[in-house]
Amino acid sequence: MKHIFYKGTDETKPTLLLLHGTGGNEESLIGLAKEIDDTANILSVRGNVLEHGMPRFFRRLAEGVFDIEDLIIRTKELNEFLNEASQQYGFDRQRIVAVGYSNGANIAASLLFHYEDVLAGAILHHPMVPRRGIELPKLSATPVFIGAGTNDPMCTAQESEDLEALLSSAGATVTTNWFDFGHQLTIPEVHAAKEWYNSIYA
Repeated sequence: MKHIFYKGTDETKPTLLLLHGTGGNEESLIGLAKEIDDTANILSVRGNVLEHGMPRFFRRLAEGVFDIEDLIIRTKELNEFLNEASQQYGFDRQRIVAVGYSNGANIAASLLFHYEDVLAGAILHHPMVPRRGIELPKLSATPVFIGAGTNDPMCTAQESEDLEALLSSAGATVTTNWFDFGHQLTIPEVHAAKEWYNSIYA
């Protein structure tokens, strides 16, 4: 997968896995990652699917309607890429914290839904429930931050609440923060994510 890796200056910190939204690329969330932790490793990945020329991490059939078969394949692809990248760059595979926005948050959530011990934590900005009606792996106290917009037209409040409930029922420790905005990623949400991150990893 096309990606960028930046070696961090503090080896005690996790590696931040950056997963962009639709139309973004491996450069899109670098500033966000540096805001959250400018001493951690950064692994930023570009999605392998194109929708009208815009990179995504998996196909969708319509807005808000995921191609589940493709989602499963792409989630496996990303998981295998993380295994390879950890060997290539020499970082701890067990200490990856995903930072995803929109489509990137959805593929990060899908990793948690499909694989045990795949992430040490996740910051999910405006995610949706990737799949319903499946049993999740044990997420034994995996810390997850969800940033949600009260006026988000693409990701309803119910979607965020359902995701929190599903992750919590699998054992994750979920913190959901609400913001009076739509689907955009705002400064208050970034600051809240940084505060959450520092409470766990600083």
